[in-house]
Amino acid sequence: VQLQASGGGLVQAGGSLRLSCAASGRTFSRYGMGWFRQAPGKEREFAATINWSGDSTRYGDPVKGRFTISRDNAENTVYLQMNSLKPEDTAVYYCAARSGSSYYTLARGYNYWGQGTQVTVSS
Repeated sequence: VQLQASGGGLVQAGGSLRLSCAASGRTFSRYGMGWFRQAPGKEREFAATINWSGDSTRYGDPVKGRFTISRDNAENTVYLQMNSLKPEDTAVYYCAARSGSSYYTLARGYNYWGQGTQVTVSS
């Protein structure tokens, strides 16, 4: 599986962005998907995850209530809708896929990673 993340950019605090992650291959629906982020000088942090069908999701505490993960298996794409953005959300955001179809909150559970997309939130 190859993953291509897009949709990052510069936004003011309180604004919104929607990240997309397009996956190659015909078996996208078999993969659990996740979004992680990494700020400069910090470790990679879990943001959100979704199971193969899209009916189960989990969120990291810093983004809960503001971010929404979703997927379109017909389009081989997973999304991260980010609302009420804060300067502390500034990071490179990575999408990831895991061979297990369930969701998973730990980075070590993912087999494939995209290249990352930069999100910068100004105060």
